[in-house]
Amino acid sequence: MDSSFKFVLLLSIFFYFSCADKPKESYDLLIRDAFVINLEDGTVSTKSVFIKAGRIANIVGESTLDTVAIEHSINAKGKYLLPGFWDNHVHFRGGDSLIDDNKNFLKLFIANGITTVRDAGGDLTNSVMQWKSEIEKEELLGPTIFTSGPKLDGPNATWAGSLAVEDEDDVAKALDSLQNIPTDYVKLYDSRISSAAYLKTIEEAEKRGIITSGHMPFTVELHEAIEAGIDGIEHLYYIMKGCSDREAEITGKLQNNKMSFWEAMPALQSSYSDSVARATFVKMKENHVFSIPTLHIGRTLSYLDEEDHSQDEYLKYMGNGIIKTYEGRINRVKNSTPEAVQNRKELDAFFGELAKTMSDAGVSLLAGSDSGAFNSYTYPGVSLHKELEAMVAVGISPLEALQNSAYRGSKFLKKENDYGSVTKGKIADLVLLNNNPLEDIRQTQNIAHVIKGNQILNAEDLKNLLASAENND
Repeated sequence: MDSSFKFVLLLSIFFYFSCADKPKESYDLLIRDAFVINLEDGTVSTKSVFIKAGRIANIVGESTLDTVAIEHSINAKGKYLLPGFWDNHVHFRGGDSLIDDNKNFLKLFIANGITTVRDAGGDLTNSVMQWKSEIEKEELLGPTIFTSGPKLDGPNATWAGSLAVEDEDDVAKALDSLQNIPTDYVKLYDSRISSAAYLKTIEEAEKRGIITSGHMPFTVELHEAIEAGIDGIEHLYYIMKGCSDREAEITGKLQNNKMSFWEAMPALQSSYSDSVARATFVKMKENHVFSIPTLHIGRTLSYLDEEDHSQDEYLKYMGNGIIKTYEGRINRVKNSTPEAVQNRKELDAFFGELAKTMSDAGVSLLAGSDSGAFNSYTYPGVSLHKELEAMVAVGISPLEALQNSAYRGSKFLKKENDYGSVTKGKIADLVLLNNNPLEDIRQTQNIAHVIKGNQILNAEDLKNLLASAENND
């Protein structure tokens, strides 16, 4: 036998046995042949996604199983894979008597494919921190929680559990307290806080590298908050204020108690200026300020006088204590003048147009429901999908609406290294949809699987989870 032939034969035998003895690479889960949605540009490509120890370990165009060992496999052919949804504005609150009702919300979030929530302040911080820890350890099924802890406000604040800040010492103590918890960002509220304390809090948080978000007292002009370093503006009242060519005048009247918050609304709306708005949006973009429009709750509250919610599907998941908290807003509408009710509806329509204009101008929006106790008929879980639908209804594209959930939510909290896209190395918080949400945003509710790290839930699991959340009071 020719020596060169012998050598090739021996080499082939060597490689054969070497490969045969080589242990297979093991993975916990394979999501095979899914249409993976790239949220950055909206492209869709067929990929197989390998998951190991709660992270995306590999993504390939064609899955070869000869050299791998798979514990669980999902045939995702014809289905659409994207990051698990983020609800970027929720509340856990209502006092100790509502702790269990709030904990029940965790099921509703997961059942709706929401794998992360941003808690925008409440009075249940100890419980929230406990849930947060248990969820991270996968001892409790629920969304990853990023929380502000207690809100910062002035003395005698509207919301229970708020930390009062009046001077520099108060600001330092409050920020120390939040960092000791530790919270993920600072949420400011505007019921009692002075303009000086508000701006000082933002400035000091900025020095410490802490993310800030919140309402804005109408005694402050929007550009002042932006220049102080605020990172996120919750709701559109404050953006509208910064788009008025009478902002300085109206701010002066509020500072001198010659105008109330709600009296300022029609004045600001009627003095909206395209040129002022454009300049405001440029300033927001340059300073990386996000806006959280909360359109769905705005419409829900604006039409409490017309719509009957007694047969709402999600009412059965709300504890009696939660439902009791809805009465405040409902009674306020009942006691409002017809003119005030109509003004609220017109403002709601205006906010839809404003959100579209901001999106077109390139301002980063975040999808948030504002669900939780006291916010009547804005239900945890499903309301995030309603928010996405509301965005699309005002002219924002389905892709942009989806970007406003996990993709931009992770950027706002500076967590994009771990979340926000289907990318190798990131945490495996994923949702698999039966149809394409880029063509019909309502398909975000048509869920085949939710993957939360090492936890895998199919449609039947999600149905059972939802059933287990029914109120049995």
